Amino acid sequence: MVVLAAFTALGGLVAALAGAYGLRQTRRITTAGAVAQALVKAAPPGTERPTLQFETGDGRVVEVVSPVPPTRRRPLAAGDVVDIAYDTGDPRETVLLGGERAGLDRAFVGAGAALVVLGAVLAVAAR
Repeated sequence: MVVLAAFTALGGLVAALAGAYGLRQTRRITTAGAVAQALVKAAPPGTERPTLQFETGDGRVVEVVSPVPPTRRRPLAAGDVVDIAYDTGDPRETVLLGGERAGLDRAFVGAGAALVVLGAVLAVAAR
């Protein structure tokens, strides 16, 4: 039972850290990154996420896979122009403005915290 408690708590810790990292990255890029308009290109065969092409402040043209998949609310059709924020140090790190997935990251933090608590309860119950 103690092993189950440890694995539950460890899994919860990993999930919470992943969610917190995602929230931090999104916040960092949207506040300190540069903003650009990106052209949506068709998704490569076998993938659901389209490619975004944009020009950085120093004139480089960058193509990245969209950080979020298309949704009904935001279909990301080929030829559309969308606003993105990108990390000036590594332009491959992008955030689709208005399409941030903070809710998913918060869910990871919440579920991870719940699993850590469950693991602690299981560890106490095992004694």
